[in-house]
Amino acid sequence: MERLRFPVFWCGTILFGSLVFISHTDGRPNMYQLRNVCKFCDLQPTDCNGTDSGSCFTNCSITAICPQDDDVCVSIWRKKDDNVTIETLCHNRSQELYGYMLDDYKNRKCQMKEKKVPGSQFYICSCSEEECNHHLFFSPWAPPGDSPFMSVILVSLMPLFVLAVLVVSTFYCYRVCRQSKLKSDWETRKRGRRGQRDSDVCNIMIDDDRSDSSSTHANSLNHNTELLPIELDLQVGKGRFAEVYKAKLKQSASEQFETVAVKIFAAEEYASWKNEKDIFSDINLKHENVLHFLTAEERKAEKQYWLITAYHPRGNLQEYLTHHVISWEDLWLLGGSLARGVAHLHSDLTPCGRPKVPIAHRDLKSSNVLVKNDLTCCLCDFGLGLRLDSSLSVDELANSGQVGTARYMAPEVLESRINLENIESFKQTDVYSMALVLWEMTSRCNAIGEVKDYEPPFGKLREHPCVESMKDSVLRDRGRPEIPNSWMNHQGIQVVCGTIEDCWDHDPEARLTAQCVAERFNDMEHLDKLSDRSCSQEKIPEDCSVCEGK
Repeated sequence: MERLRFPVFWCGTILFGSLVFISHTDGRPNMYQLRNVCKFCDLQPTDCNGTDSGSCFTNCSITAICPQDDDVCVSIWRKKDDNVTIETLCHNRSQELYGYMLDDYKNRKCQMKEKKVPGSQFYICSCSEEECNHHLFFSPWAPPGDSPFMSVILVSLMPLFVLAVLVVSTFYCYRVCRQSKLKSDWETRKRGRRGQRDSDVCNIMIDDDRSDSSSTHANSLNHNTELLPIELDLQVGKGRFAEVYKAKLKQSASEQFETVAVKIFAAEEYASWKNEKDIFSDINLKHENVLHFLTAEERKAEKQYWLITAYHPRGNLQEYLTHHVISWEDLWLLGGSLARGVAHLHSDLTPCGRPKVPIAHRDLKSSNVLVKNDLTCCLCDFGLGLRLDSSLSVDELANSGQVGTARYMAPEVLESRINLENIESFKQTDVYSMALVLWEMTSRCNAIGEVKDYEPPFGKLREHPCVESMKDSVLRDRGRPEIPNSWMNHQGIQVVCGTIEDCWDHDPEARLTAQCVAERFNDMEHLDKLSDRSCSQEKIPEDCSVCEGK
């Protein structure tokens, strides 16, 4: 009997270790369920050229715990001209991403699949293992086959195998404790914010290489103990209320810097800073077509208030259109992303289906729209934004005043006759302004034929027309920017122009919704060729399918 005890002991240990390993091999143990952990660096340039080499790494140093149980890891590889970018993120597998459903999320590896996107190469993959979106495979990947000697190897290495399981278990316990501490710290920072729930926290950003991380990929991070280590570089913009600077954010425990944008308000512009900060602080505002927000700071020593956001080197849309003639594919990308951004602001639900307070921008214009590296738009400057909370009274809405830029004001704003009984009225004014921005894009598209120098809407007026001048043009003369017949020789431009006219209708109730405009742009994807003949006689649908009965 004594001679049998050693084998029995090891068999029991081996069985226990195997069970423990099996319960942990997928990274999601039975007793303690962890959400997926993914690389999360949003959009960044890369030297990854996996289409040639077959596979590559993202070089992303940021890791995120996904906010929802159904989230999976996703990587997106784009190549436009000579610019190659990679986007890494968590995404709900039941929701569309860039118009596609994730059908490969059960994979253990990120197997890239090519999708049709006009004007660029576009690959996307999804997977469900920890940080599986770091290593990208552009050629078919398959798991190794079973070996006939596998059982022999397992038996001979079983003691080491059990030891490895114990190490993994210890590491897992450490991660559980760390996650619990991070959640506790986050909830402490968020305590007291009106209407904020734990389920609204979309991302907890973790950097495994550093104990303390500050990055533009963390949304609405409040650091109450000290100011971020930021070095201002050069001024890139100036508005009525604030100045915008390109700046360097020093990464913790390293000499590396990350480029960010800093919007600086003087002390007397506190109200504008606070309004924009409050809007940005809503975690549900986060969207690919809304400027990514890092944090807000009170710089008491300088008597200044700062907003710190992502930096986009292409600048605002007005500057971009002034110096670039765009193609039809560019117009489709810019216009569709603009509409999606405005639709997200106006929606009372997030893309994930959570309740959200709609927001009216109220100063939508081409200089308040930024151009990202992938030639999509993101909205910025919410200093005049209005949260359309259903609890607001008519008096509170009336006190918001006649605000905005006169050139882009809707007719009902110019004559102060917004229907305060219906919060949809504020969204309708944004749609009118969006139509003028779409006209600006179209006027610089080479698909219309001869392209003239950039000119803002109502360009014959002086540089900064007053409200009274705009009343004469928009109310008395019912004027709108010109849409020449020559623009109608391209089927896509023809539909865009019909959409513009539906959005700047004098009657606010007759205008399309931003969501409808986004749907129209989605439907225009196939209109990527110049027509060989004039299409001006072809009928343009008066409305899109989603707005029937509107």
